[in-house]
Amino acid sequence: MNQATIGYEYADDSDDPHIGSDPTIRAGTIIYDDVAIGDRFSTGHYALVRELTEIGDDVLVGTNAVIDGRTTVGSNVSLQTGVYVPADTTIGDHVFIGPHAVLTNDPYPVGEGDNLIGPTIENHASIGANATILPDVIVGTRSFVAAGSVVVDDVPPATLAIGAPAEHRPLPEEIPRENEL
Repeated sequence: MNQATIGYEYADDSDDPHIGSDPTIRAGTIIYDDVAIGDRFSTGHYALVRELTEIGDDVLVGTNAVIDGRTTVGSNVSLQTGVYVPADTTIGDHVFIGPHAVLTNDPYPVGEGDNLIGPTIENHASIGANATILPDVIVGTRSFVAAGSVVVDDVPPATLAIGAPAEHRPLPEEIPRENEL
């Protein structure tokens, strides 16, 4: 059976990761050096957390989910199976990101230069399965991105983003305003 790798050395001067109390880290998971993780961290199988990432308390990183380096993830966050979070992304507290959602950080893939800037997902936002969030987009507090949507512009707080490209609509009453994760 595959074991987890805690402290993948990516540079000669990298430091061991810090993981808080009561983690559940499943087989195949890789956590790089220079990562700081809070208490009650949990992964599915084969999750990947790259270097220079900070993760709060009570965070789930699902099976085959990837968090690339230089990323900040708040507390009470659920990243479901197959989520991709690129480098230079910020995720707030009480955020839900559904299965196979993809966040992006490169406005011109395979371009030259260091123009990477990930999206910002603010507190209590929810992103549905298979949604795509383009670089430098802000998904506002208590906003909801519908499954399969492609978000190309900032989503104002407490707004529904739906479609490809996503249109903004008032948040329906039946959608909770705050996530209790």
